[in-house]
Amino acid sequence: MAAGSALRVHAVRFGPGQELFGSLQAFVEERRLRAPFIITCVGSVTRATLRLANATATDTNEVLQLSGRYEIVSLVGTLNSDAHLHISLADAQGATVGGHVLGDLEVFTTAEVVVGDAVDLQFSREPDPRTGFPELVVLTRPEVERAA
Repeated sequence: MAAGSALRVHAVRFGPGQELFGSLQAFVEERRLRAPFIITCVGSVTRATLRLANATATDTNEVLQLSGRYEIVSLVGTLNSDAHLHISLADAQGATVGGHVLGDLEVFTTAEVVVGDAVDLQFSREPDPRTGFPELVVLTRPEVERAA
C-alpha cells in the first residue's frame, strides 16, 4: 500500500558508549512516534551485530559481529516497535560492509540522527506467508482510528 503524509522531523545526537539501536527505539517510544523512519545518520561505532544477505525465516544465514572503529556511511529503515534497519559501515581502509541491524551498535564518537515521522500514518509489522518474515504494514490515520 502506498500512502502520503505530512512530515515531522526530529534530530538527536547519541554519544560515546551509547547503544544506537536501543537508544533510537527509546527515542521513538518516548515521543510516541507512530510512523518513524531514518532520514539520515552520520557517526561511528565500535561494535555492530549484522545479519547478512540471503536470510530466510527458517535460515537466518550468517550473523556478523564486528569490533573495531567503523564510520557509519548509511543507516536506513523504519523504527516502529519492530524496527527494520540496514546499515553500511566503513573500516579504516574504507572497505564497507553492510547488513540488517540486529543490535549491539555501540557509538564510538557520535551518532547524529535525523528521524522523520509520517504523522498521518502508522507503521506496524505482520507476518507475511510469502516471505516468512514480519513485513511492514502502513495504515492511514482513518484506518488507525477504525481499528482502535
